[in-house]
Amino acid sequence: MTITLLIIAVTCVVSFMAFSDRKLLDRLILWPPAITRGKEWWRLASCGLIHADVMHLAFNMITLFFFGRAMEGFYVARGGEVGYLVFYVGALVVSSLPSYLQHKNDSHYRSLGASGAVSAVLFAFILLAPWSKIIVLVLPMPAILYAVLYVVYSIYMDRQRSDNINHSAHLWGAAYGVFATILIEPGVVSHFLRQLGQPSLGFG
Repeated sequence: MTITLLIIAVTCVVSFMAFSDRKLLDRLILWPPAITRGKEWWRLASCGLIHADVMHLAFNMITLFFFGRAMEGFYVARGGEVGYLVFYVGALVVSSLPSYLQHKNDSHYRSLGASGAVSAVLFAFILLAPWSKIIVLVLPMPAILYAVLYVVYSIYMDRQRSDNINHSAHLWGAAYGVFATILIEPGVVSHFLRQLGQPSLGFG
């Protein structure tokens, strides 16, 4: 889990620096006009290094710690440590791209956080172990049930646009995690279907 810990460490350091450095925050945040006009494409990924506050950072990094360990092992076994890093950075870019395209000329739009990439890691894990137990607040539930509720909630909230959370990034990150994992190992589809038929194997 070396790469997972490295990602967490770098994200925490940069996030804490940006909490007190507005210039750094402005340089890394996803601000679509900077990409459209200035070709600052790194913002599609660098926005994942900064967070709104300590709770935002903690939630993402704790989730990444628990599920990233399993997915790092999966990806390192098939593409080495670089392969896992490419998967994670790719998730940041793919989850940020729809927001950029939708708001590319909107000078008021900004987005930050690693949630898109964390969603990719989480949903890739659910693809491998759909009946694993996940604790949501204090409620235990099968991972596959959480995935369904998460997608439904994210779609609903994305349409409502009643908060400042980028639900679109969550959805695109989740989709990326599933399809990227299938692409690198097509056999996970049959594995997933077999697991669905054996709920007692993973939950309890």
